[in-house]
Amino acid sequence: MYFADRDTAYADPYYGLKKLIYGNKRFSENKSINPRQTEQDLKNAELGQKPFAVIIGCADSRVPNEIIFDQGVGDLFITRTAGQVMAEASFGTIEYAAAALNTKLIVVLGHQSCGAVDAAMKLPENPPGHIVTLINAIKPASLKAKQSTNSDETKLELAVRENVLVQVEMLRNLEPLLSRKFDSGELLIVGAVYNMQSGKVEFIEETITSLPKFRNSN
Repeated sequence: MYFADRDTAYADPYYGLKKLIYGNKRFSENKSINPRQTEQDLKNAELGQKPFAVIIGCADSRVPNEIIFDQGVGDLFITRTAGQVMAEASFGTIEYAAAALNTKLIVVLGHQSCGAVDAAMKLPENPPGHIVTLINAIKPASLKAKQSTNSDETKLELAVRENVLVQVEMLRNLEPLLSRKFDSGELLIVGAVYNMQSGKVEFIEETITSLPKFRNSN
């Protein structure tokens, strides 16, 4: 039920997107099939990898990407930092997947009640160490959310969503590799938010409808 073929997902990023949607549907309905997670699957992985999607997610331990999308060994190429904030090393990692592994789908995945986004909303004085780097990166999204509503709970969720949108746009315009692949339709870059209460991943509609396939059909 809700099954999508792995090889087709790797070849066609629009099908890869469906595979993630179906996998999360299985997970949220408690119907996970836990594919390719045996000892033999781990041993076979040494022969190479062809992940069909890159997930740029938060480092939060409550958001295990393979589990919430019900995928297995070799399916997802994952990079995680607090608030999915990206810097040079992250960009290089993502570009490696797109160029060397020929992965055609990138998903920026935020999540409900993100601690890093919450910190940016509160703007604590003198945050320790390099945490200030995370706060400064998320600050534009937090300020926009604050201007949109007076509800503290709604502000945080809006900031989480806005942070994802900012990051999607940044990757779509990242020269020279990602921007060119995205503009040509060879690479899809979308955003989503995970709800820890329901287990559901909501793909943000405007990041889907602005994909080349949809954009060029209008």
